[in-house]
Amino acid sequence: MSEPDFLLTYPAALSAIAGVLGLVVGSFLNVVIHRLPRMMQKEWREQAAAMADDNGLKECAAKLRGSGAGPHFNLVVPASHCPKCGHRIRPWENIPVVSYLLLRGRCAACRAPISPRYPLVEALSGILAAYVGFRYGFTLAALGAMLFAWSLIALTAIDIDTQLLPDDITLPLLWAGLLFNLAPTYVPLSEAVLGATAGYGSLWAVYWLFKLATAKEGMGFGDFKLLAAIGAWLGWKMLPLVILLSSAVGAAVGIALIALRRHRRGTPIPFGPYLAAAGLIALLWGEAINRAYLRLFL
Repeated sequence: MSEPDFLLTYPAALSAIAGVLGLVVGSFLNVVIHRLPRMMQKEWREQAAAMADDNGLKECAAKLRGSGAGPHFNLVVPASHCPKCGHRIRPWENIPVVSYLLLRGRCAACRAPISPRYPLVEALSGILAAYVGFRYGFTLAALGAMLFAWSLIALTAIDIDTQLLPDDITLPLLWAGLLFNLAPTYVPLSEAVLGATAGYGSLWAVYWLFKLATAKEGMGFGDFKLLAAIGAWLGWKMLPLVILLSSAVGAAVGIALIALRRHRRGTPIPFGPYLAAAGLIALLWGEAINRAYLRLFL
């Protein structure tokens, strides 16, 4: 029996393999979540310094470059290390979830606490990958759904930390959705293109209506691009469900935080996590939710 036949015959085996792969990818997602915003900030400082140079502001340019000085920094180098003491993470200390439990959530060298978000991201990536593998089997749809879910996890954590949705993730996610639907994998390509257009345009319209009415910005442009990406994967028919779910959950969480006095009125709340959660729900259970809704009200 060939490997593909084995995975098709035993979906539990495929689910287990996908889960392990998800744990490994989750470890890498933690690197992306931590480093990508800092890489963006460094790039912005370099661009600002170049503009200052062009305008003859040599001292300002020098300060900008000095504030961003340091060792080479990207998703690969330097090696993972403790931010408190600089201890280089050894391979056995970097096993997804397991190492966190063995170390009891602390650095092996200085015993500084490690954020529980690291194992949470790894576990969530693994669980979603395992479920997707079990549901879709050894198919292109499974691969796409895993990439979609992992991207949304990274975007959610980055938006919570920085209120940014990096183009380095949202735009490739959008194009990947269109490419996967060339098959079509989830929806026909025409629905994917309309989904991307309607996703961006709907939030763009809300943004400008809110700004004209209040003279304030209600959301960032990254939210437009994220909903466009979700539309490219799931098609325009899923957008009402995504918008409804994300708005309802966002409003409920915002009201709860204000009621618990953990959030001040007027302080921005990142909308990306709610869009991401709604997009994932729509991918996995959207058709069932829509059918139940139609049976209930029609």
